[in-house]
Amino acid sequence: MAREALDRFFEISARGSTVGREVRGGLSTFFAMSYIVVLNPLIIGAAADSTGKFLGGGAEPNFAAIAAATSLISGVLTILMGLIGNFPMAVSSSLGMSAFITFGIIVIPGMTWADAMGLVVIEGIILLILVLTGFRQAIFNAVPDQLKTSISVGIGMFITLIGMINAGFIANAGGNALQLGNNGYLVGWPMLVFIVTLFVLFVLHSKKVRSAILVSILGATALALIVEAIFKPGPKVSGGEAINPNGWQLTVPTLDQEWLSLPDLSTLGHFNLLGSFSSVGIITGVLIVFTLLLTNFFDLLGTMMAVANTSGLANEHGQIPHSKRIMVADAIGAIGGGLGATSANSGFIESTVGAGDGARTGLANVVTGVLFLATIVLSPLASVIPSEAAAPTLVLVGFLMMQQVVKIDWANPEIAIPAFLTIVLMPFSYSITNGIGAGFVTFVVMKVARGKYRDVHPLMYLTAGMFVLYFVSGPLQDALGGA
Repeated sequence: MAREALDRFFEISARGSTVGREVRGGLSTFFAMSYIVVLNPLIIGAAADSTGKFLGGGAEPNFAAIAAATSLISGVLTILMGLIGNFPMAVSSSLGMSAFITFGIIVIPGMTWADAMGLVVIEGIILLILVLTGFRQAIFNAVPDQLKTSISVGIGMFITLIGMINAGFIANAGGNALQLGNNGYLVGWPMLVFIVTLFVLFVLHSKKVRSAILVSILGATALALIVEAIFKPGPKVSGGEAINPNGWQLTVPTLDQEWLSLPDLSTLGHFNLLGSFSSVGIITGVLIVFTLLLTNFFDLLGTMMAVANTSGLANEHGQIPHSKRIMVADAIGAIGGGLGATSANSGFIESTVGAGDGARTGLANVVTGVLFLATIVLSPLASVIPSEAAAPTLVLVGFLMMQQVVKIDWANPEIAIPAFLTIVLMPFSYSITNGIGAGFVTFVVMKVARGKYRDVHPLMYLTAGMFVLYFVSGPLQDALGGA
């Protein structure tokens, strides 16, 4: 009886899935994105605000508290997405938003961490209002089908690049240039783990092996544990300084650590809802909220399309079941992230890994969310998996998403050029929002220039105009701030 109720609630059979597939997909998503528990604190926890205080109000970084809060907020919001949206898209701190807050907001004279998190809450509330009034759904429906496809393809290239960078396969060559591995060469035991896992995953996928993604992550983690135990490559970076160019990128795989720890949740609730407007002025505050809003607004659109296409939930017109409920849960994620002082939380693109491994319903989210909650006290559950073990799955999912490129009419410049810019700018600018914005603006320009302005939905004009403002918001903020 309970199993039948579970099946009805999550529409498991109706979506052609099983409980086993959902559990497997939820596990795969968690293993692919568990690095967020380690990486998010390193971004938002290591920087002092303009007053010299760190997140939480202390004089020193508190990484443990931020990691615990990240696990808690991610777990709760991921489960909420599963229950409300019934969609296999995990929710966690957006690294793009975390970086923007750290390097673009808290450095503004007078701005504090609490003020910045208050702006995140305000942005989330506005986002929720836009969803409840139907505005966000209307914009989603106004986007042409082939442009939606290009968003999914662009994200495929973007997450492939993320996977390769996370594994050190692609590295910074100085400035904005990229290079292969370490000075153009593939060296080091962690690199070997990534390459071996990548080829094994390709073979498993080509042979249509069930659970290929989950098997590859678990197998790669076991291999990484053996490599670290025998050869001890150690971390690539320690104390903020590079000590071994051939070491592990983020986490060192080892079982030699304390498995149970009492959580420090002291940073929860560290926000000041309206403090920023008195600290930095109303104009600056409004521009920051606008930038956060537009980024969150369209990051979700891209991630939702990517997960839906990977899982087969989107129909031929790109429509997704319960899309409004998904958007409501995502908006609550932004609010929750601000309230929890963990940055804006939104749909995580690594959810495509779970979708690629069979996830079709929100039950997968419940599994992922429970594992996030477990990391609050079982910290090694997340830190034992090196990025070199999970990164190959992102490359494979990128390949799966790239296959949709054939749906775009490349002979029609009115859609082909916007689609091209959407696809290439996501990885090239390292931003989903930038790619979507470039595609939208170019689509409108191409249609108007060719005398087909009546073919453009009015909301596309509005959205393109918003993106133009978004692209110049930095200089505009500086100009108004200095006025």
